[in-house]
Amino acid sequence: MNITVIGTGYVGLVTGTCFAEIGNQVTCVDIDAQKVVKMQEGEVPIYEPGLELLFERNTRQGRLHFTTDLEAAIRDAAIIFLALPTPPGENGSADLSYVLGVADQLSKIIKDYKIVIDKSTVPVGTGELVHARLAANLSEDLFDVVSNPEFLREGVAVDDFMKPDRVVIGTGSEKARKIMEQLYKPFVRQGNPIIFMDVRSAEMTKYAANAYLATRITFMNEIANLCERLGADVDMVRRGMGSDSRIGKRFLFPGVGFGGSCFPKDVQALAMMSDDADYHFKILHSVLEVNNVQRCLLYEKVSAYFEGDLKGKTIALWGLAFKPNTDDIREAPALYTIDKLLAAGAHVRAFDPEATENVGAIYGDQITLVNEAYEALLGADALLILTEWGVFRQPSFSVMKELLKQPLIFDGRNLYDLDLMEEQGFRYASIGRKVVEPTN
Repeated sequence: MNITVIGTGYVGLVTGTCFAEIGNQVTCVDIDAQKVVKMQEGEVPIYEPGLELLFERNTRQGRLHFTTDLEAAIRDAAIIFLALPTPPGENGSADLSYVLGVADQLSKIIKDYKIVIDKSTVPVGTGELVHARLAANLSEDLFDVVSNPEFLREGVAVDDFMKPDRVVIGTGSEKARKIMEQLYKPFVRQGNPIIFMDVRSAEMTKYAANAYLATRITFMNEIANLCERLGADVDMVRRGMGSDSRIGKRFLFPGVGFGGSCFPKDVQALAMMSDDADYHFKILHSVLEVNNVQRCLLYEKVSAYFEGDLKGKTIALWGLAFKPNTDDIREAPALYTIDKLLAAGAHVRAFDPEATENVGAIYGDQITLVNEAYEALLGADALLILTEWGVFRQPSFSVMKELLKQPLIFDGRNLYDLDLMEEQGFRYASIGRKVVEPTN
């Protein structure tokens, strides 16, 4: 099929590349001319494991193209994906200006039948708004509007797209349904479902899934905070809970809160949708409230240890991205921690395998960004771990003790065994577990 993907952000680029990988002709459109030129020259603008290989292969073999020319891009396309930003507005609701603006443009240049697909995460009812914008200048037999939400996890997005748990498609058109089924059949050969439903239900499914996962994380963070006060070990609690088949093991790891491009924005948007519908969604408001506190929890532990005086202290940070295997720092707990540390007069030395460039663009020379994990520890008064990158899981503790001024670790991701840290002679504070004091 000939496919156009409008928007080459995280979702758009993964979507376009993966559709090209199974033989489709894909043209990706973006208004950022400089970005388009770089992609035409073979540069992948985001870090996502496995994406660069597919990107290179499909551009080289002529199935994946990039342009700023929207009209030319859609001319031969049967399918148009809208993979556009929907950032939070001033009141927290999703900003649809990009989506509706492109719909206005499409209404003036579509000449034959197209399926226009909302791939972006959009509020319930957006499909009808897009339909109205298109119908302002087009006969309704020239288009169908479909909702096809993405369920991609950063760090494993290529696998998620190529082997989806499910594909959700919202449409009331039999013609669109048949084409969408044909489009996605190669991805579900092992039997995972393509689930058809109405457009509004598809839009809600995306928000409901993300809000539920964010709620699971938040619940475990609350349990972890209570465990610390009652002397229980959240790791043991998590294992006991997760072995229940009704609950399952995933998204039960406590930490310093959730971040990224989806959970914070989507939970906030769903809460606003609820308020607009005159329904107070109490759980969602609690999730947001808890997460706002949780992402600064490690700073509070550090501040308490130093009795509120961090001025002149050097604090090392391991991990800046909101999760491992991505360079995405949107709503990352590390950023909130850095802000708090700087405001308290501390010096920050930080390392992340992929996200240092993005963080450097924000903080400049306010913090020191280093190229190697141990380098961050040089002369530091304490180490804070904020992202669970694999490279942090089995470090040389003897080297760490040599470089740190004192053997002091605050772990926001519970990477290390408590007994091991005691043997290694560290003071080790984590989330929902007892504080280990050095014995030597």
